[in-house]
Amino acid sequence: MLIGYARVSTQDQTLDLQLDALDRAGAEKVFTDTVSGAKAARPGLDEALSHLRSGDTLVVWKLDRLGRSLRHLIDTIQVLSDRGIGFKSLQESIDTTTPGGKLVFHVFGALAEFERDLVKERTNAGLASARARGRKGGRPKALSEKQRQQARTLIKDPSISIGEICKTLKVGRSTLYRYVSGKDAT
Repeated sequence: MLIGYARVSTQDQTLDLQLDALDRAGAEKVFTDTVSGAKAARPGLDEALSHLRSGDTLVVWKLDRLGRSLRHLIDTIQVLSDRGIGFKSLQESIDTTTPGGKLVFHVFGALAEFERDLVKERTNAGLASARARGRKGGRPKALSEKQRQQARTLIKDPSISIGEICKTLKVGRSTLYRYVSGKDAT
């Protein structure tokens, strides 16, 4: 059975083009979402995935309608494959139910892994270079050493409320307590 999935990002967009293409492709049932591709929660996709059985094929108009990223797309199609479910993308002419389609998809997977490794390598090289120049990464400290000392002094004065101290130092209560208790990982 061919099960279709269509998605648009906003209410202003229409599903008509995708629905027509899925209908021409022979999709017997179509699930839809109107949600940004970046969102993890897509009820229509979840419903389509739960509806699919071994031997079925999930059909989309275009690859970007299914995956939030190349990695997500590859993971989703791998899950389908593990369940004995095929995948077709109409615009890219990918059909994992054929040997050629499987090959194309595996090439995509290899390219995605290669890209991830390159990004990781560049990131690590950049961090090492910054460390060699004496730069430390991470988020800046909320309070300087002088402000920490001021906080410790102010907190000992019972006439000053914690709220006033936080307002003076422009930090939240939990930040103040963390720095005063010494758990700020100096």
